[in-house]
Amino acid sequence: MLADRLHDAIAPFAESADALHFVTHSMGGLLARLYLAKHRPDRLQRVVMLAPPNSGSEVADLLRNIAPYRAFYGPAGQQLGTTMRQLFEQLPSIDYSVGIIAGDKTIDPLASHFIVPRPNDGRVSVESTRLHGMADHIVLGATHSGLLTHRDAIKQTIAFLHDGHFLRHEKAALETSIAAFRIPEAIEG
Repeated sequence: MLADRLHDAIAPFAESADALHFVTHSMGGLLARLYLAKHRPDRLQRVVMLAPPNSGSEVADLLRNIAPYRAFYGPAGQQLGTTMRQLFEQLPSIDYSVGIIAGDKTIDPLASHFIVPRPNDGRVSVESTRLHGMADHIVLGATHSGLLTHRDAIKQTIAFLHDGHFLRHEKAALETSIAAFRIPEAIEG
């Protein structure tokens, strides 16, 4: 299993780090869940998942029988579809801090408008990224692969790893405080 093969590379970091965080993209989020179920490091702190297909991907449903897709994604790609819900349900519940960043922009109008439920990033719907027990969830204006280099995704990832929540909480609190001091329109005039 792929999760077991990763253990040899991760174990040295897990033993020597004061705190260990995971940041994943797409199917990497599912892989991290499997890995942490089997080889959870003692010093695990937080996990950030970028566009994880936690409930599967409609794009994988569509492409699963196409030879280039099968060759590139292998057996794991066959398990990414929404028809494999029992596989997703078999993944252990999370009992560690997870923040999920979803995208809602696309450069693939076909998938975005006709295959994947909206809002989506062209590959994964925002709803499919959600995970029961997650600590926080945020949607950014980015594509599926664009999340990897998106400036706000990077800032939000760092914020979650540092504080355990995304930055919008502070922004929302500030906006609420400012709104409390605004003069109602009826008084203005």
